[in-house]
Amino acid sequence: MSGQALETKTQTAFQGRIGVATVDITPPVGIYARNWGAAKHDVAESLHRRLTLNALVLYSTGSEKPLVFIDADLGWWRSLITFKRFQTRLLQELDIEEAALIFGLSHTHASPPLTDPDPDLPASESLAEYLETVYQASIVAVREAIQNATEAVLDWNTGHCSLASMRDLPDPSPEADRIVCGWNPNEPADDTLILGRITDVSGTLKAVVVNYACHPTTLAWENTAISPDFPGAMRDTIGEVLGVPALFMQGASGELSPRYQYVGDTEVADRHGRQLAFAALATLEDMESSATSLEYQGVVESGAPLAVWKQTPITPVSCLQAVQATVELPIKNWPSAEELEAQRQACTDRALEERLRRRRNIRRGIGDGSTLALPIWVWRIGETILVGSPTESYSILQRELRQRFDDRTIVCLNLINGTTGYLVPQEFYDLDLYQVWQTPFERGSLEILIEGMADAIQQLIGS
Repeated sequence: MSGQALETKTQTAFQGRIGVATVDITPPVGIYARNWGAAKHDVAESLHRRLTLNALVLYSTGSEKPLVFIDADLGWWRSLITFKRFQTRLLQELDIEEAALIFGLSHTHASPPLTDPDPDLPASESLAEYLETVYQASIVAVREAIQNATEAVLDWNTGHCSLASMRDLPDPSPEADRIVCGWNPNEPADDTLILGRITDVSGTLKAVVVNYACHPTTLAWENTAISPDFPGAMRDTIGEVLGVPALFMQGASGELSPRYQYVGDTEVADRHGRQLAFAALATLEDMESSATSLEYQGVVESGAPLAVWKQTPITPVSCLQAVQATVELPIKNWPSAEELEAQRQACTDRALEERLRRRRNIRRGIGDGSTLALPIWVWRIGETILVGSPTESYSILQRELRQRFDDRTIVCLNLINGTTGYLVPQEFYDLDLYQVWQTPFERGSLEILIEGMADAIQQLIGS
C-alpha cells in the first residue's frame, strides 16, 4: 500500500443564483380521484395532507434565463396530448426553451388524475378547472422562485433508505404462472437515496432535494382521501426539523414500492414518509460543510500513527447546461385508440374497464405509429448529471448509469414532462407481468433508452 494514491469522487458543488418556492395545489373534496381499478368510490371524500407544487430555478453566472424544475404532488398524465398542451402554455408564459423545463411528478396514487374531462367519469367536469389551477400554480411558483433567487450553493450526497422493496412477486398461488405486483422478500431493491443541499453563501440551509425511487402506492383502493402519500410526510417532517422546503424527485422506480402497501390507513403513508425523511436527514448530516471537502493533511504520531483529514474549501462549479435529445423506441402492435375505446365501452368489468381506459389514453398520446421518438432531458449542474424521461423505467436504468459514470453524482428521474409507459428489462417480456402488458413499448426499449441516455450524458460532459 506504500505510496497509494487517494481517490475521491468528482466534486459536485454548483454555485449560481438559486431560488425555491412552494404553492398549495390541494383540490376540493368531492373531485374525481379514482386511480385504482379495484376502487369502489369515484370521488375524494376527505383530505389527508395538502398537495404542494414546488419550483426550483437555477441560474449560472451571467445567465438571464433559468433552468426550471417543478415538483408536484400529482400522479401521472393520462395522455401525452394533455401534457403537451400544458407544456406549450408554460414554456410560452415563462419564455424558456423546452430543454430548460422539467415538470416532475411525485406519482402519488391518491390525487385527481391529470386528464381532460371525460363524460364517462363521475364529477370529472371539475378536472379541467383543477388542471388550470395546477397551471396557474406553476406560474406563481416559478415566478416567486425567480424573484427570491440569490447566490447559493447546491451540493449532493449519496445515502440509503430501506423504504423501497422489489414488487415483482411470483404468484404463490398453487399452479399460478404469473408475476403479481407486490412485495417480493426474496429479491433486493435499489435503496439509493441522493440528497441535494441548497445553502446561501454564508452556509445557511435554504432547501433540500430528495431523489429516491419508490412508488407512492401505500394508499390504494380503500383510501378515499386526497393524499400525497409518503412524499407528503417526508416534506412535512423535514420542514418541521429544518424549517426549509423539501423537493422530491421520483427515481427509476418501475419495480419498486413499499413492502407494506395497498391500505386505507393514512398513518401508514405518514410512517413511510417519516422513514424517508429520517434517511434524508441522516444523509444531510453526513455531508461536510458547504463548499468544502475533506483533504488528507498527513500523519500525527501519537499512541498510533494518526491520519489527519481536514475540511478544506473548494471552488464550486458554475457550469449549467441543459439538452433535450430523443431515442426511437419500437411500439407494440396494439389496437388503435378507437378500437380500444370500443372495447372499453363494451366492457362490464369495472377493473378491466379501467385498464382499457388507461391503454386507450396511452395509445392516444403516443399515436398509432410503430415507433415513438421519446424525449429525454439531461441537465449538467456543476459536475452533477440530472437525467430523465416521461417513462416508468425499472431501477436498472439508474444503477447502470451510475456504474458507467461512477465518478459523478447521477440523479435519475421517472415521469417527467409527460407519461408514456413502463420500461422493463428485455428478459422480462417472456413473463406474465403487469408492467409488460401495460407498456406500449416493445422488448429492448429500456436498453435502447439506457444507451441513449449514456450517449447524451457523455456528449454533455465532453462539451
